[in-house]
Amino acid sequence: MISYIFIGLAALCVTITVIIYNTLTAKKLMVDNGWSDIDVQLKRRADLIPNLVEVVKGYAEHERGTLEEIIETRNRVLTAPDEPTAERQAGESEISQGLTRLFALAEAYPDLKANEQFLSLQKELSKTEDEISYARRFFNGAVRDYNTARESFPSNIFAGIFNFGPREFFEIEEVDRLNPNISLNG
Repeated sequence: MISYIFIGLAALCVTITVIIYNTLTAKKLMVDNGWSDIDVQLKRRADLIPNLVEVVKGYAEHERGTLEEIIETRNRVLTAPDEPTAERQAGESEISQGLTRLFALAEAYPDLKANEQFLSLQKELSKTEDEISYARRFFNGAVRDYNTARESFPSNIFAGIFNFGPREFFEIEEVDRLNPNISLNG
């Protein structure tokens, strides 16, 4: 009789462990999927930047420093680890700030503001920024759910045993919250 109780308790412990492990794994995969969605949009934005810089170069040659800074930041971010690290987030924030400066620069050049290619790239970048925002929201929700699950009892015990570490949110810097949106009005 006691052996049946022991076997039953062992089976219960194994079942609980498997359920918790699978739950944590599923939530971790949601976080990874969310980051992948962000990464796709960030890559799309990075791919648009050289075209935009080339168009602006033709109109604002004496703004070469600003243009080179944007390209250098883009290249640095593209070679950064493909993870939501603080370094990667800072680089993406620098790109956003650089693009804001670039579009503000365009205000001084009426011919540039009327250029069809510039307007098309500006519209694509605006759409991409929206997609990044949506992807960031999904990712941060997945991180919240994952971190909550791994901190809750008894999951926290198994999270430690199976090395389910905490994940960081992908946050924007305070200065980006203050920057105006990209305007499509000429």
